[in-house]
Amino acid sequence: MSEEEMPRPSTGAVDAELCALLVMPDGSVVPVSTRLGYRPDDPYAVRATFRLGGDRAAEWFFARELLREGLLQPVGIGDVRLRPAWHQGQHMVQIVLTRPAGRADLMFPWPVVTEFLQRTDAVVSPGTEHVHVDLDAQLMHLLAEH
Repeated sequence: MSEEEMPRPSTGAVDAELCALLVMPDGSVVPVSTRLGYRPDDPYAVRATFRLGGDRAAEWFFARELLREGLLQPVGIGDVRLRPAWHQGQHMVQIVLTRPAGRADLMFPWPVVTEFLQRTDAVVSPGTEHVHVDLDAQLMHLLAEH
């Protein structure tokens, strides 16, 4: 394994608390308390947890690279689509999540997402994710489920 491929020492999970804006059909926005999460043992994925009030929450997982690309240009197909956006003079990242039951159009503050991604890069450098995945354990887990 080359020095480039050597995993950086893991400092653990990376989390960011933010206020996402849920864009309603009439164009108004509703704040939604949101947590972005990243774990070095699942180095390709970002978890977004949306607190919906009370004990209710919704979780979505999507690729870290998709989030990174969505800062700069429209990306995604299917259930998760991202693009840069502006809201009241603030740079945002628009994330559209689609399920058969409906669609959620959310905006995240661009600076918070950028800082979150920088912190994930300090834990797992982009391009070295494969070194952090225990393929044997993943395969055993998949086979044990069936």
